Amino acid sequence: MSEEIKSSEKVQSTEEVQSTEEVQSTEEVQSTEEVPSYDEMKSHLFAIRTTGGQEKVVMRLLEAKANANQINIQSVFWVSDLKGYVVVEAVNPSDAYMAVEGIRHIRGQLRGELEFKDIEGYLIKKSTVSQLEVDNIVEITGGPFKGMKATITRIDVDKEEATVVLLDASYQLPVTVDANYLKISSES
Repeated sequence: MSEEIKSSEKVQSTEEVQSTEEVQSTEEVQSTEEVPSYDEMKSHLFAIRTTGGQEKVVMRLLEAKANANQINIQSVFWVSDLKGYVVVEAVNPSDAYMAVEGIRHIRGQLRGELEFKDIEGYLIKKSTVSQLEVDNIVEITGGPFKGMKATITRIDVDKEEATVVLLDASYQLPVTVDANYLKISSES
């Protein structure tokens, strides 16, 4: 009879070992689960429609609200070429919606979200000098010669200037103009 008790004790002890191994294995599984880090969270861009000319005011109001920790947005920016719109970057759409709620001069939010490629052209400005070439016909868009057409004779890349000869003048008049004031004419 004593032998029978010993064998049953052995069975119970092996069962206990198995149960502790199961606990250890479940703990390992729980510890290997990955929690998404801040870098892995994808932010979204939302276009907010504003009253024309009030983009800076809306941007500053949103910035003040974000600094007071009332809203959860990453950034707010305004692109001068997108008149009447401010772009809000947020982790989820509800944060963007809550951010614009109750702010003056906001007329609405565009449905959906913007892709980065939609606004990339507005954010990255190409140098005007890189687009110009000698003997191109250009139109001067600023300064005392505004509206006149000219031919480029020399380009100074470092200073971002171009020397042009005015076509509208009765004689050849070389003038050095800032390259930002030159627009390639459709006649070239």
